[in-house]
Order: sequence, then structure tokens, then C-alpha cells
Amino acid sequence: MPLETEARAQVRALIADLKPNDGDLLQALHRIQHEYGYISREAMEVVAEQLGLYAAEVYGATTFYSEFRLEPPPAVTVRWCGGPACLVRNGRGIRDAILATLGLQELGEQTADGRVGTWLGQCNGTCELAPMMWLEEHGHWDEARVVGHLTAARAVRMARALRDGASVDEVTRG
Repeated sequence: MPLETEARAQVRALIADLKPNDGDLLQALHRIQHEYGYISREAMEVVAEQLGLYAAEVYGATTFYSEFRLEPPPAVTVRWCGGPACLVRNGRGIRDAILATLGLQELGEQTADGRVGTWLGQCNGTCELAPMMWLEEHGHWDEARVVGHLTAARAVRMARALRDGASVDEVTRG
């Protein structure tokens, strides 16, 4: 058994009520990600120990679901919607404008300072808002703000503000 560190003890306390053979793997991963913004290798090892699983099983579930992160999230994540309604309303142009403004080449990257990252968001059925994106802070995708009826100009203004340190609240107010 690996040396008990403070991080391991914190994760162990977070999932202490979860039991082997109860189907609690996803609940454990969600708790950890909600608390820390990502799921570290060390956390996966603790989950495996707690639930009586192989570390490879925990890693497999963690990497299968796109919502889980293996690295600390950027301060702000821009999730661009690639759904059909967004695409037919210049979604690709908006994506390209956001990436260019942030100095990024493709979705899944983050700025060199770790301030803003980009991600492909899955269509959530709010097509009346197309084209749209979600803005989230510190990896809390469950608290993301939806920004719809985007234009390339508005997306650029928002990306600049985020890049320059504005919060999601400040960016979505106007």
C-alpha cells in the first residue's frame, strides 16, 4: 500500500461512505472532481483501494467520460457547442475567432498562463440559443453559464476579457 499522504487522506475521507460492489465508482469520481476540479492519479489509486477495484478499472472509467479531467482545469473553460444548430449559424467561425483571440490552435488546449482553456461541448438541446458556448470557472462544469445568440464579434470580446482576467460573472453580465 502506498504511503498515506495528506492528499490521499483527504480523498479517502471524501469517499469513506462508498463501498465495494455497490456501483459507487462514478459517484466517487464525481465527488473528487467536484472537490478538486480534476481527478489525479493518486485519487484514482485511493478510489481503487476503497472500492476493491484495479487501478486500471478506475482509470478506464475516468478516461471514458469526457467530463472527467486528469489535470487541474484552467481558471476558465470555454466549451464551444459543435451541435448542428450551432454549426449552421457560423459556429465554426465563432470557434475559430475564440481560438485565434486566445492564441490557441485547437479545442482542448489552454493559454500558456493556464488562465483560459477550450473544450468541445456536446449539444444540450438548447438549439434556440444557437450559436452558443458555456463558460465555467475552475472546472465546475455543473455550474457553467450558457451564452447564446453569439456573433464572432461578441465571442472575441468575451475571449479577450477572459484572457485578460475578467471573471465569468463579469463577462456574462453584459
